[in-house]
Amino acid sequence: MTIKVGDKLPEATLMIATPEGPQATTTAEVFAGKTVALFALPGAFTPTCSAKHVPGFKQHADELKAKGVDQIACLSVNDAFVMKAWAKDQGVESEMIMLADGNGDFTKAVGLEMDGSKFGLGSRSQRYSLIAKDGVVTQLNVEQGGEFKVSSAEYLLEHL
Repeated sequence: MTIKVGDKLPEATLMIATPEGPQATTTAEVFAGKTVALFALPGAFTPTCSAKHVPGFKQHADELKAKGVDQIACLSVNDAFVMKAWAKDQGVESEMIMLADGNGDFTKAVGLEMDGSKFGLGSRSQRYSLIAKDGVVTQLNVEQGGEFKVSSAEYLLEHL
């Protein structure tokens, strides 16, 4: 079942890259007591994700924070090493936290996985964005296959 507005985000363990190496974190640690703008995408270093999705959230980070967002988080079904390299490549280490959902556990738990095997990607996350306040979804924007409209930073800002 797909998560919806009003639902509490499920408990899951995610990985983040630290100077000491990959470190486990939980959804409770990421979302508790904060307003978080989370955007998820099919894969690091993929065309739309690298050319539009991450740059949009980088460009609008200050505006999102001015509207009450405490933390911006990017999630992908990739490992923490890839997410760290991608954050460096995109120059977003200080604007957002890069969450690695390597096994897709969180993605499956929220019901937003997609089958990218025809592209050699395996099981990945659908493209979406959400706002969660203290772990409860207050806004959810899921893209139709192949589109990039409602999960953008600009769309999220318009609806905050």
